[in-house]
Amino acid sequence: MSVELTLLIWSAALAFAYLTVQASAYRLDYGIIHAGTQRDNERPPNKWAARGNRCLRNFLETYGIFIALAVATEISGRSDNLTQWGAQIWFWARWAYLPAYFIDVPLMRSSFWMVSLIGLLMLFVGVAV
Repeated sequence: MSVELTLLIWSAALAFAYLTVQASAYRLDYGIIHAGTQRDNERPPNKWAARGNRCLRNFLETYGIFIALAVATEISGRSDNLTQWGAQIWFWARWAYLPAYFIDVPLMRSSFWMVSLIGLLMLFVGVAV
């Protein structure tokens, strides 16, 4: 199994981590009872629930691109050092991004996002060129 396909499989655990953090922050803010309702007339979330929502949304914005590129790499048989490094960079940067979103260190979150974007670009170049 290629590195890209292996990381694609493990990215399901990464997605689960993002979902768990978001859902936990939401339930801590609103309570379990409210989480089980239709959430009509919901008040604005607190800082942590809002960060959990934005963090998950940001992950999902790049996750589809990673899936497409990892699958394209596997199907085309174009796995090489560039695509393997790109997949690893995206994967580990996205793991680092999750706690960074909740830590108030200027530019840390954005730096991890940029590194993950570089990984996606490496994957794209490796499979498309």
